[in-house]
This record gives sequence, C-alpha cells and structure tokens, in this order.
Amino acid sequence: MSQVSADLGPFLHAISDPTRRRILQALREEKAGATGKRVSPCASDIEQHVKLSQPTISHHMRILQEAGLVEMKKQGHWRRYRRNEKLISEMTRNLKKQL
Repeated sequence: MSQVSADLGPFLHAISDPTRRRILQALREEKAGATGKRVSPCASDIEQHVKLSQPTISHHMRILQEAGLVEMKKQGHWRRYRRNEKLISEMTRNLKKQL
C-alpha cells in the first residue's frame, strides 16, 4: 500500500460521518469577538450550530483532531477550533489521484 493511500484512511474515516462533515462546515464560519476581531468557534458554538450534546461533539472533535483535519488552541477556559485547510486540500488532491 502506498504512503498516499495509508494517509487517506484517517481522513476518509473522519469525513465518512455526516455529523463530522457538518462540524467541518460549521468551522468555516468565524465570528467577531469582543474586540471585533474574527475568532475561531469554541466547542459551545459548534454545539449550538450542530445541535448535539457536548459529549457527542467532543467525541467527533477528537476524531477530527486525530485525523489532522481540525486544530485546537486553548484560550483560558475556552478551546478554539479551526479547520486545517492545508491538510484538507492535500488529502482531497491525494484522493483525486487515486480515483
């Protein structure tokens, strides 16, 4: 098995679930923070957007992080999430090459 197809496994597993795809879409939306600056959504923002419980969101976020599709940054008590656009683009190109 080539290195490219080995790398696609976690990516394909992560995006195979419709809830995780909804979360990835929700992460496209940034909001204005208190300073007016754009900030990445926190877990509760994702919860509200996807309309699922916190434990369910945590489960899906862990899978997305392990696949490298989502990056998390702690800010005090908050965890801010953002999409790893570079990896998403790379995996999409790798998938196209294999089909």
